[in-house]
Amino acid sequence: MDLTTEMIEQQVQQALSDLDQAMPLTEEILLVVGTSTSEVIGSNIGSNGSHEVAEAIYTALSNQQKQTGVQLAFQCCEHLNRALVVERATAKERGCEIVSAIPVRKAGGAMATYAFSQLSDPVLVEEITCEAGIDIGDTLIGMHLKKVAIPIRSTVKSIGAAHLTMALTRPKLIGGVRAVYTMD
Repeated sequence: MDLTTEMIEQQVQQALSDLDQAMPLTEEILLVVGTSTSEVIGSNIGSNGSHEVAEAIYTALSNQQKQTGVQLAFQCCEHLNRALVVERATAKERGCEIVSAIPVRKAGGAMATYAFSQLSDPVLVEEITCEAGIDIGDTLIGMHLKKVAIPIRSTVKSIGAAHLTMALTRPKLIGGVRAVYTMD
């Protein structure tokens, strides 16, 4: 696959645009980002992390954040138990316990490592609950989404060679036949 970082950035931008159309990505939304840069370049997950791919993906996400205010959480790989890189302010605002680790390419993954180097005050949290997610390369972000996740289809089916999955969440519909869900 002849792939450039510009193509990767454009694919991520389009996917984010599709996600934003389904639910506006505002400053109240925390978007979990799971990424296998290895999968993006056509390798097996966890085998060939790429700083350049991480940079291209981060650039698109950062641009979206500047435009909309969406908050970002970057999922680490299983070697850090899928902990998340977030801004310290996000961790505090959401009542998360900060843990001690610094992601590196072989223990955290290329994307989390790159994000940790770019955020203004990065920390790692073990868990967080997000309103939306983007999963590039089947990294399994579901554990970080609110309980009712809704798949969102994009015009982009993959980022490079990596399968793309996106999701939004909604509040649970509780009650039964007598429950009312909208105000008249």
